[in-house]
Amino acid sequence: MKDWALILGASSGIGAELAIRFASKGINVYGIYLRKKQKDIEILKNSMSKFDVDFVFKKINASNEQKMKEVVSNIKKIGGVRVKFFIHSIAFGTLKSMIGESDNLNKKNIEMTMDTMCNNLVYWSQELYKSNLLKKGSHILAMTSAGGRKNWSNYGAISIAKAGIESVCRQLSLELARDGISVNAIQAGVTDTNALKKIPSYQHMVTSALNNNPHKRLTKPSDIADFIELMINYESSWMTGNVIRLDGGEDISG
Repeated sequence: MKDWALILGASSGIGAELAIRFASKGINVYGIYLRKKQKDIEILKNSMSKFDVDFVFKKINASNEQKMKEVVSNIKKIGGVRVKFFIHSIAFGTLKSMIGESDNLNKKNIEMTMDTMCNNLVYWSQELYKSNLLKKGSHILAMTSAGGRKNWSNYGAISIAKAGIESVCRQLSLELARDGISVNAIQAGVTDTNALKKIPSYQHMVTSALNNNPHKRLTKPSDIADFIELMINYESSWMTGNVIRLDGGEDISG
């Protein structure tokens, strides 16, 4: 049986860090991305090429049902595959206020953000399970943030999606426990990525994180990869249904 990691949002930040880390530990990687240029993907591939693993990167919209089914079918065709890790690490949503601005959040904005950052975790999990690619010892991990409980300027749609994805993880954990599959959300601290800098209030978030975090630094993608690496040899599903904080103590201090 060949172990693979399927990563949604694999081209940068936490997703890219995980792609390299999985490859370094002998896990084959299937990466999904949308916005990065091909030259950036080639740099990522080059970083992974020194490891004795297979890797595939596909530029698709993860919320496109037909494209999703094609990817899952292609993974199935490899043969003898277990998706050991299914990682949802998409950081793409609408950053607008709900009330009081001339360009407020609208139905399309909210539905797109929910589909991208929450709902497609359900749809991909369904398709992977139906295709018998999620097996005993598989782990589903979805990135969330303190935004599921806290609010920042223009962060409303993403806050809704983060709260939603945590709920999805709890529900999936109940339904997949019988198959020995774990499902958890990972609440990273304020993480030093390009996605962070696209949030209008990110400077306030950075200042607050640095003040509150007892380590006096931001979370790094490698902090997340360090923890998930510990799960490579973890075949149990006993740790499931949780929101796991990987923030250096930022949340309890803030």
